[in-house]
Amino acid sequence: MSLKPIRRMCRHCRTFFFPDFRHRFTQLYCLASDCRLACKTDQQRRWLNKGKNRYYFSSDKAVQRVRDWRKSHPGYWKKKNPISQGIQAAEEQPVNPEHESCNVPTAAPGTLQDFWQAREPAFIGLLSMITGSTLQEEIVGTALNVVIQGRNILGLTLPVPAKPNRVEKYDSQTNPPI
Repeated sequence: MSLKPIRRMCRHCRTFFFPDFRHRFTQLYCLASDCRLACKTDQQRRWLNKGKNRYYFSSDKAVQRVRDWRKSHPGYWKKKNPISQGIQAAEEQPVNPEHESCNVPTAAPGTLQDFWQAREPAFIGLLSMITGSTLQEEIVGTALNVVIQGRNILGLTLPVPAKPNRVEKYDSQTNPPI
């Protein structure tokens, strides 16, 4: 057996509404924002008019209650600035030049897929935000610089690829300088 909904007139805006079924006998205001504000104001006024609550905020007891709360919560209303502890020193990493890691590329890769695996999209997304571009050619250059800087900070060295010997070509019509 269900209860028949009761229509009620809002005390503030004087329109009819159906109160929430859980509060159908006590809800006197509709759910409009102005009416909810009027309801809150009315509830506060009724609470303060009760004898035991009349001096709740202005008595010596209230002042002491606020002072106790402030002592137990020091700096509650003050904004705290984080204090930097300085730079954390990295531990010395032993470098073995004879050992080649399979994780370190020996030469500069040409594509982003060769440089960074697709399992780390957050890193690629971060680099695209830094560079302001989604072009892979621009991201790969920044990624290389980030890895080199990180290895320098950790004290690791990146293997330098051997440069090919460049043969200077002289102009055959002129004699080489002496």
